[in-house]
Amino acid sequence: MSQLFESIKVFERKLYNIVFHNRRLNETRKQLFNKFDFIDLNDVITIPAAIDNGFYKCRVIYDKAIRKIEFDQYKFKEIKTLQIVECDEIDYKFKYVDRTDLNLLLQQKNDSDDILIVKNGFVTDTSFTNIAFFDGEKWLTPNTPLLKGTKREKLIEEGEISEAEIKRSDLKLFKKALLLNAFYDFRNECKVEINRIKS
Repeated sequence: MSQLFESIKVFERKLYNIVFHNRRLNETRKQLFNKFDFIDLNDVITIPAAIDNGFYKCRVIYDKAIRKIEFDQYKFKEIKTLQIVECDEIDYKFKYVDRTDLNLLLQQKNDSDDILIVKNGFVTDTSFTNIAFFDGEKWLTPNTPLLKGTKREKLIEEGEISEAEIKRSDLKLFKKALLLNAFYDFRNECKVEINRIKS
């Protein structure tokens, strides 16, 4: 079975959203490996002295146990356009290191910056983020994500976004989209206008 990973934001030498990363890591270990002990990432991650106050990604690779922890400077991508790609077979319920299927879909992005994956007619995620849509009053995120991201879960719990059934045909009802992952949110925005989502 492929290994899994967590990507954790490090900024000003602090780890972010650890409660939600802990939750997903331990729930994944329970479901896939029948491991019921609790790993607290606060206890196993040490930020290297060489890391400055900028944005870094802490990548924790694991299966039954933690296998590797590595740090890389994070580079924000500029995403202005999305290409809709349909795939009813894609399955990425767990955050596997092996992203072969997602990378194959990404090859269909044409001249867009990234893809928006539609499965069985329902909007899911981009190739590397969850997504939320603004209807003029509120932000809604698809209730059919490929992967329940940690930032998505945090924003739902805080009431910043709400889950909704969003079909491909519903996209025209929205004004813009917001990409969501460990680094992208309402503070570090990556927004895409609806008319820049290509069919």
